[in-house]
Amino acid sequence: MCASVPGRKPDALCPRPLLPDTNSVRASRRGTVLLIELDNPTGFPRLTHAVLKQLHQQFDALDRMAGVRAAVVTGTGKCFAAGADLAEVGALQAGEALRFSELGQSLMRKIERQAKPILAVIRGYCLGGGLDLALACQLRIASSDAILGHPGAGLGIITGWGGTQRLPRVMGPRGRARTLEMLPTARTITASEAYLWGLVSCVVPPNKVLETALRLARNAKGDA
Repeated sequence: MCASVPGRKPDALCPRPLLPDTNSVRASRRGTVLLIELDNPTGFPRLTHAVLKQLHQQFDALDRMAGVRAAVVTGTGKCFAAGADLAEVGALQAGEALRFSELGQSLMRKIERQAKPILAVIRGYCLGGGLDLALACQLRIASSDAILGHPGAGLGIITGWGGTQRLPRVMGPRGRARTLEMLPTARTITASEAYLWGLVSCVVPPNKVLETALRLARNAKGDA
């Protein structure tokens, strides 16, 4: 079910499926942790409208899961998430594009406001809307091969899911200057830079990053 916006029926937030969607969302319990995995046969998960709806459902379910204290969101070994599917977005009519943007915005707010901590595990690329998703999480852990950025400026677009506001807040006192360095130039940064800038809390070898995140999540003090 799609998110609710005052004055608008929930179904109105869901654009019609326009293209075959090979992206998927898998959820499984790991003790007191809910593991949410984004996937795509190419290894580069896209945040299509179907994926956004599934993520809404997973985070709604998280609120009701007894015994679960936290959630971990991750992608594949190649990519956390590569943002929206530009072919899908390009096929949307104006009203559908607005609803798609609202669907993403409401998801990011839902994650940000979760009572249970949400950890993002970033392996490989984390770009565009994928970075917006990671920024909405309370904690970000990166593998040493992670690459983060908002490439939209190079395509003549800008993120519509809150990244322009969360990015400077997450990075602290120098966040505004660094955001202006990243967004208008479409610059990507390495995991080491992301750590130095305060964008991620730690950098871990790729084969240890999920294990590290699950251990941190098990120690979380969220409501079970």
